[in-house]
Amino acid sequence: MCALELDRRCFLERTVSRGAAVTLAGITTAASTFAAEEVTSPRRIRVGIIGCGSVSHSYLPHLEKCPHAELVSACDIIPERAANQAKQHKIPHQYPNIEQMLAGADFDLLVNLTDMQEHEHLNRQAIAAGKHVWSEKPIANSLGAGQEILEQAKAKGVRVWGAPVVVSSPQFTFMSEQLAKGTLGKVACAHAHYGHTGPTWSSFFYEKGGGSMPDLGVYNLTSLTGLFGPARSVVAMVNVITPTRKIDIKGEIQVAEEDNAMILLEHDHGVLSHIQCGFNYFNPHGHGGGKETRHTIAILGTHGYMGLVGYDWEPLGVDVATDKTPESTRHVTDPQSYVWPQGASLVAECLATGKEPLFTPEHALHVVEIMSAARESQATGRRIDLKSKFRWPLIV
Repeated sequence: MCALELDRRCFLERTVSRGAAVTLAGITTAASTFAAEEVTSPRRIRVGIIGCGSVSHSYLPHLEKCPHAELVSACDIIPERAANQAKQHKIPHQYPNIEQMLAGADFDLLVNLTDMQEHEHLNRQAIAAGKHVWSEKPIANSLGAGQEILEQAKAKGVRVWGAPVVVSSPQFTFMSEQLAKGTLGKVACAHAHYGHTGPTWSSFFYEKGGGSMPDLGVYNLTSLTGLFGPARSVVAMVNVITPTRKIDIKGEIQVAEEDNAMILLEHDHGVLSHIQCGFNYFNPHGHGGGKETRHTIAILGTHGYMGLVGYDWEPLGVDVATDKTPESTRHVTDPQSYVWPQGASLVAECLATGKEPLFTPEHALHVVEIMSAARESQATGRRIDLKSKFRWPLIV
């Protein structure tokens, strides 16, 4: 979900040959899981896609195979991109902007895959037009704006969800179950990391409203708050290591948001978690991290250790070692049972059948508040208390 923030040129190349951050075989397998299901409801949710760039190359194959979704419209400010995706995926209508899209062929669910700075206002426009919304991260640029969007959706009788969906993976479920069973004893702390050397295909990653936290850290923040519950407070340091970047279509630009972040969270019961993310991190396993075999999430307790193998958007397994079984054992190693672009398909299933996903908009907004608080902590040198909550535990 990668939503995964590879260098997008690399991302696009991998999309053509491998289906982005997961192999095309992985997407096909996950999609054909839908086909193997017994669909009890004949209802199909009409879907409009806005943003037909690199991420759409992974979303659209999954939606195309989803029995609960019907692709109706494609929209992009570069019309050729919408036309190309429409042709490839047999989408009957294409539009150059959201105004024409909302005035055109009717649909039920907007899937927002645009630049992160555009999500907030596009989500508002779609809700005002009576559309459900699935948004790539973040849903909004601040907690207050996000809460307004949820109230707007409630008033219009529609629903909103946002990426990432890392809590939907079987590896997340396994980790949650181990924590609930007390396998690790009393949990003390956790560490997570995600980073690479930064994309060059677009400047929005480095502009105001971008940054390594909403692009990369958002995954680990979602995982750790999903495992340990809402954070109570934040202490952070964020900065810019590389003040200028060379962007393919623009040349050299100034970096306006953090490209290096260290975030410390306090959860209930004394649990502390730490997330590091940035655009200055060389990874010997590749820019995309698809071959990552290290533990990118590590959890320590009084009687055990648990590590997530690979990134939470493309998990490869979970290692567990305890005082009773000190030799590490690996669990949940099926690599094709979860893919990061499945969020929109799960939302279509929810709207069609009433089956609720594990991810919620309140959880997504809690992560938005954490990122805002991290920047405030850097600016003020203070510990920042948090206000937002979400339904927890996710796995019961």
